[in-house]
Amino acid sequence: MQNSDRGQVTEIVGKVYLVGAGPGDPGLLTIKGKVLLESADVVIYDALVSPEIIAIISPHAEKIDAGKRMGRHSLLQNETTELLITKAREHAVVVRLKGGDPFIFGRGGEEMEDLIAAGIPVEVVPGVTSGIAAPAYAGIPLTHRNYSSSVIFVTGHEMAGKYRPGVNWSAIAHSAETIVVYMGVHNLDRITHELITAGLADDTPIALVRWGTTPAQQVLIATLATVVDRVETEKFSAPSIAVIGNVVRLHEILGSTFAST
Repeated sequence: MQNSDRGQVTEIVGKVYLVGAGPGDPGLLTIKGKVLLESADVVIYDALVSPEIIAIISPHAEKIDAGKRMGRHSLLQNETTELLITKAREHAVVVRLKGGDPFIFGRGGEEMEDLIAAGIPVEVVPGVTSGIAAPAYAGIPLTHRNYSSSVIFVTGHEMAGKYRPGVNWSAIAHSAETIVVYMGVHNLDRITHELITAGLADDTPIALVRWGTTPAQQVLIATLATVVDRVETEKFSAPSIAVIGNVVRLHEILGSTFAST
């Protein structure tokens, strides 16, 4: 879109907001995120954004599905970034709506880098990340004075061909008393093997929380030694968050209101 001012034609450059939609429960969307969805000209959203949050988007806004799921891509990452740049040059308010928090395994940092390089104003609106919210809704506090004074967040699904070595699971095993793994179900066999090899006891408890914070939430409780077989037997699939450590034992006391398998 272009404006004419005293005979001069200038390009309008809007602003892109990287908004975290939270983990699924629409009640966990921030007030600022809600206001932006209600006022946006364009919203480009991810696959894991709940339908209830999509429904908040202004009926006058252009809605674009850029969702990525294992093996299925609506748009490639570079295509999404190019689309953001294009829309920001046509509209005043563009929202990039991402599940969870944009900067926690959400590629928000990559998108922000590219937008800044293209001269596009950009602002981050943080969201509640599933690695905190899903365990909380399952009655698993990530820290507890009697069980854990440290927590570490790690991705279980790494980019193919990345320039640096993969996750050092041996170091992770000894870095914190609670380990939270995002996107780890598909690599669970390797992850549990690496952690046990690094010295974690094979009876260390692990919880998988599927569709966390939504009415469809399910929780599977196992140990590092048994979880892979349990996942296969019970067909427990992504999207799931894994929590490893003694805090998982609190689910039996605090998570009685949630469905478990």
